Order: sequence, then C-alpha cells, then structure tokens
Amino acid sequence: MLHTAGGEAPVPRRGLPTATAALHAAVRRTGEHGAAFLRAPYWERPDSTWVVRRWPDLAACLLAVFFFWLSLTPSLVPRPWYLQGAIGGITAAIGYGLGALLSWLYRLLFRWRPSRTARARCWLTFYLLTPPLVIFLLSQSAEMQRELRRLQGLPPTLTWHSLMITLISLGVCGLLLFLARVIRLGTRRLTELLHRFVPWPAAVALALALSSALVIFGTRDVVFERGVLHLADRVAAAKDRSTDPGILRPYSPRVSGSPDSLIHWDDLGNKGRTFTGTVLSTDEIESFTGREAVQPIRVYAGRAAYDSYPEGAALAVRELERTDAFDRSVLAIGGTTGTGWINPTTVEALEYMHGGDTAVVTMQYSYLPSWASFTVDREEAGAATRELVEAVHARWAQEPPETRPKLVVFGESLAVTAIEASFDSVDDLIDRTDGALLIGPPDSSPIHAALTEHRDPGSPVWRPLYRGGEHVRFAQFPERDLNRPDIPWQEPRVVYLQNASDPVVWWSPNLLFQRPEWLRPPLGPDVTTAIDWFPFVTFWQTTVDMAVSYGAPAPHGHRYGSNPVDAWAAIVPPAAWSPQETTELKHLLEARHPPRSGLTGTPE
Repeated sequence: MLHTAGGEAPVPRRGLPTATAALHAAVRRTGEHGAAFLRAPYWERPDSTWVVRRWPDLAACLLAVFFFWLSLTPSLVPRPWYLQGAIGGITAAIGYGLGALLSWLYRLLFRWRPSRTARARCWLTFYLLTPPLVIFLLSQSAEMQRELRRLQGLPPTLTWHSLMITLISLGVCGLLLFLARVIRLGTRRLTELLHRFVPWPAAVALALALSSALVIFGTRDVVFERGVLHLADRVAAAKDRSTDPGILRPYSPRVSGSPDSLIHWDDLGNKGRTFTGTVLSTDEIESFTGREAVQPIRVYAGRAAYDSYPEGAALAVRELERTDAFDRSVLAIGGTTGTGWINPTTVEALEYMHGGDTAVVTMQYSYLPSWASFTVDREEAGAATRELVEAVHARWAQEPPETRPKLVVFGESLAVTAIEASFDSVDDLIDRTDGALLIGPPDSSPIHAALTEHRDPGSPVWRPLYRGGEHVRFAQFPERDLNRPDIPWQEPRVVYLQNASDPVVWWSPNLLFQRPEWLRPPLGPDVTTAIDWFPFVTFWQTTVDMAVSYGAPAPHGHRYGSNPVDAWAAIVPPAAWSPQETTELKHLLEARHPPRSGLTGTPE
C-alpha cells in the first residue's frame, strides 16, 4: 500500500498481489507434485501394450545394481575405467534380465501384490540409497584395482573415473534393455499375427522360435560374421600385404624371401617379411657370445605361397633342404598365431644361445588376428601345423641319428593349441621331439588340458606338477620354478611358461556358470585375494582381461618377456652354457625388445 501526505487514503500497489498469488500457486503446485511423487514415485503404463516405454521393474533394478557391484570386483589384470564401464553395463543388463524373469515368475505363481504405499516406500528407498551405495562401491573398486597393480609391479597411480564408469554403464545397460524390449514387442506383434491362423499356444511357440532364430541369425551371421569378421578380414588382408617400416628384403641365402629362396618375398605376408627381414647377423651374435657364429636359418612359408596345407608343408621342407637346415645343431618348428606372428624373443634366444647354428621353420595358415582366427580358423591352425610337423619330422627322421639336429617345437598363445594338435598326447610329443617350449597356452589346448586335469594331487592348477616333473614342468618365474621339484629332470624336456594372472590361459565359456579351479586356494602369486567368481560376471571380466592382458609387465598377464631364455637353457642348452650367460642374454633381449607402452600392444 502507498500513503499520501496529509493522511489521505492509501493507494494499493497493483502488481504485488498478482505476483504473490502466482508464487503461492507455484509453490502449491510444486507441493502437490511432490506429494504425488511421494505417493507414487513411479509411472504406471496405461495398458499392457506399452512394452518398450514401460517403467522399470523394481526387483530387476535391485538385481541390476547388485550385478553392477559384482562387476566392480577385481579380476586377473588391472583394467581401464572405460572397459569397466562396458563390463558394468553388460552385467547390470544381465542382472536386470534375471530380476525381470523372477518378477514375472512371481506374478505368474502368486496373487498377492504389495500395496501402493509399500511400493512407493520401496522405490523411495531405492532412490535414496542407490547413489551413495554406488559411490562407495566405486571407491572400494578403485582400492582393489590399486592392490592388484601393486601385486603385478605396476605404478600405484590409477585414474578411476567413477562418474564416467557410471554413465557408460547406464548407457550400455539402457541400450541393451531397449533392444530387449523391442525384441519382446516384436515377438508379441508376431504372436498376434500368427494367432489369426493357428491356436494361441501354437502362435506363442512359433513366435518365440522365429524371433529367437532372427536374433541369433542377426547377431551371429549378420552383425558378427558379415560385419565384425568381414571388417577384420579386410583390415587384416590389407595389413598382410604391407611391410612394416624399417623391414628390408634379406639377401642371405639362409632365409626365406631372399633372391635364392624358393618362396618369394611378396608371398611371405607382413609377419613373414618381419620374421625373415630381422634375422640376426653373425656380427650381432658374435658381439654377445665372443665366439665365431654362423648365419641362422629362418624358413617361412607364407599363406600366399601355397594352395593347400600339404603343399605348404612340402614347400617348407624343400626350403629347409635348400638352406642345409638338417646340418644344424638345432631344428625348431614354430607355430604361428592368427596373423602369422612368431615372438622374436623366443627365436632370438635360441639363435644367440647356439651361436646361430639353428634353423627355425614355420608356416602361416591365416592373416586374421588371433581373436578372429580363434573364432573361425581354430581347426585350420591345428590342421596346418600338423601337416608341417609331420612333413619336417619325416624328412628329419631320414638323417642319421648320430648327426641329425635336435628337433624341438615351440609356440605362444594360439600357436600352442596348433602345436599340441600336431601330437596325440604328451607322450607322443616326448617320443617324437627333443623338447618343447609352449608359452601362454589357451584353455582349448588339448595336451595342456590333459596335463592339468591329471596333475599330481596337491599341486595347484596354475603351477601343476605332472608325474613328479619327470619330463614336463610349468613356470612363471623359471629361475626357481624349473628347479622344482628337486629331482633329476629327464630329457626330452617340455616347458610351459604360464602366468597365474594370464587371462588367455584361463578364459573359457565354462566361466559363465562354473567356478574355475584357478580361483581355489591357494591363489597364484600375482592374483589378488579380493577376486572371486560370480555367474556371468567373471566370464565378461576375463573376456575384457584378454583385451588388456599386455598391460602388465612380464611375467604377469599375457607377457612373458625374456623368460624363453631360461626355458631354452633347460630344454636344449649348448655345451658349457652357464647361468650367468642366461642372465646376460635376458638383459640383451629385454633391451632389444622393450615392452610396448599402453594397455595392449600384442602383435598377434
């Protein structure tokens, strides 16, 4: 109100009551909305046809949060925050699906339903407790990741982007939930359409069968095989035709791809050109040994050089004969990974140790990366390598026993599976060779699986003891592991380099529903005690672990560093080879092949 001089009547201020009334109305509406939210903090769909846009199920949300928490537990190797977000989203979606299934079964079997007040209180409790609980779980997860890094010799620093992990998990989980509801809506529409022609039970069965077939076909044949694998094939084919920087065609007649070779340089493939183009020179070997050396022999049959596996194996044997490989002291048959890669550290360790008096032969069966080759070429790897082993062994057996070279086989990762497929059993491997070096064997490796299953009682699965270590021994720290047990080690010798924290060794589809033996006490030396098995969750964690298995230093994860030096020194040592020379050679190879920075770095 406004007052005038002389006591005149007050003049009303026109805008004030209007603004105050509007404010009061807004407060009243806010209060009404708030009260309505408190009474029903969820949205009821108009009818059952609202499938995609229906409100989430509370029980499903609770199980999704629980599964998200399980995904935050540590696994075999430290993982980056963005992959943790992906794991969290996938496992939360699995938890939501299981919770929704349980809710559906309850509604199907029981009539009792909670009151609206009870439901409202449950939802409000969920809204109130979930954010601080998630924050607490993320902080605990970061601490467990730091402990795992300490066990594996990584720097203690860890950037654990809690907010980004949460957002990525919500996005992935929401996308999977949306796709599931779209599929469900499509199945319902298909059922209604089929019901016009057949009874309802038959319509339901047919609709479920058709929608399942479409989902399987769409994800496996269209998305994966024609999408992901087709793209991987094109990229890998282009890579195989290329030559890495600094790799030049060799002119030594002792290696494939040279002007004297039966195999043209262009037919070696990318990994073959790297393998033969980086062969050690006699000067490099002599500078280490201080003794006269010879040029090492490297034979590589690229996939483009032959049409069938028997033809490729025969070509490799002719190339061995051309290079006088059967006159060397050691003849090594190597298995390749999917791309045709062979670990240079493993080959150079053998060549340095024997002064170059070695011959190494291998045959490429694919140019796909190992994960793709494992999916589509797994049987091909074994078939190709078996042809090579059979052909080389048959030609080697023609040499006089007193003068022929020692025959050894070796492989790493997927190449272990290929090498093992070339023999019927470990006894066959011991009978037909003078030793074997097998590094990071996948779970699908047949001989490794048999040795693990039939290991001596009391020995852990991550360091099994087979027949008292008579011929076969497993090692992560070979300087001490290969000396256990303290009994004479008979020849031929088979060495498995196997890290307890290597996800490539332990990944298996069985992780979905079965607790693995490698999680039973005692745990491996670089596996955190905070690790545990959970259905579905551990499978996805280990799957992602394989993608980052090169993130830890050797001997952790899928890195084995210079440990092949110790293994070769045990399998085929040259005369008067000393432990001091083993240490010096390890240092040399670590300097020649420093570990790649980053989370992966695998050349497979």
